[in-house]
Amino acid sequence: MKTAAGKTGAAAEKTAAGKKKGTRKKTALTKDEKIRKELALEVIERLKKEYPIAECTLDYEKAWQLLVSVRLAAQCTDARVDQITPLLYEKFPDVAALAAAEPEEIEEIVRPCGLGRSKARDISACMRVLHDQYDDHVPETFEELLALPGVGRKSANLIMGDVFGKPAIVTDTHCIRLCNLIGLVDNIKEPAKVERELWKIIPPEEGNDLCHRFVHHGRAVCVARHPRCGACCLRDICRHGRTTMEE
Repeated sequence: MKTAAGKTGAAAEKTAAGKKKGTRKKTALTKDEKIRKELALEVIERLKKEYPIAECTLDYEKAWQLLVSVRLAAQCTDARVDQITPLLYEKFPDVAALAAAEPEEIEEIVRPCGLGRSKARDISACMRVLHDQYDDHVPETFEELLALPGVGRKSANLIMGDVFGKPAIVTDTHCIRLCNLIGLVDNIKEPAKVERELWKIIPPEEGNDLCHRFVHHGRAVCVARHPRCGACCLRDICRHGRTTMEE
């Protein structure tokens, strides 16, 4: 979980505007989308009660550190990432230090996270862009974030939501799996397509926290290999959960 220091540091980097409503163009929902929106609203309320605190499971204090952590987290557990990043920051304490480091120096530390060479290369390139183009700060627009080396839609959405308090939907493996099981999407596995469908049915101000709660629920109850449907607060409204009730 994020440390108390992480919460304070992240809050300091949020924009003064805080969480804003989305500016996405609204279109009329189909009958099926209206049904899924009603389901989504109920899921949101139940998970809020189950997990009152919705926060990132990676430890960080500053926006650039979250960029580093989310890159390291690819095909690696958050727990392992949180073990490695303090070692990385001890040697390279800021953007400038990481930007000046050779990728091989970064790789030597982050290798336990897997894919060390490619992750070190991306982190090095990303920090150099932040140093050279953004005065060691993380850009605040989705488009600028996507242009950073090693940053995809999931990472960009996480930064937008957690750091800048803007509407975001982070379609990680937990989100995609749970949305398909619950019935919020229908057999869609591609992250970008899941994100596009969720934007239609989830209030913009709820998206980021909901995705964090999906992570918590996916680890605590709706585990991948053996979902604990009997202990699930969504069982009676979940498409998969209802099938287990009928057995």
